[in-house]
Amino acid sequence: MDLKTLVWVGFGGAIGSMLRFIVGGWAQRFTPFGQFPLGTLTVNVLGCLAIGLLGGLADYRQALDPGQRAFLMIGVLGGFTTFSAFAFETLGLAQDGALLRAGANVVMQTLLGLTAATLGYLAARFL
Repeated sequence: MDLKTLVWVGFGGAIGSMLRFIVGGWAQRFTPFGQFPLGTLTVNVLGCLAIGLLGGLADYRQALDPGQRAFLMIGVLGGFTTFSAFAFETLGLAQDGALLRAGANVVMQTLLGLTAATLGYLAARFL
């Protein structure tokens, strides 16, 4: 990994984080406060759509060079939502015929993520 790519990923991450704040906040206004995380759902679905489109363009049309792919898919979409990376990696496993690994990824990401969030939340009581 070179410094130039790292800087572009960081710049993309800043853009993605700002977009997440804007888009998520906009979408959440359509749901009464606390009733459903529509902002997060919107960001995650849009991120998955975007990473699928970019990944397809990169794979089928060679439309992105490695630097552009890093900036957009790791930087911008990584800042926007890491759920998109999870979805794209799981899709890749399934497309490669590794259905057991794809399923394990879904189960492990969900269960371990929720468990870690719960443990972190509970640990905060003691800090």
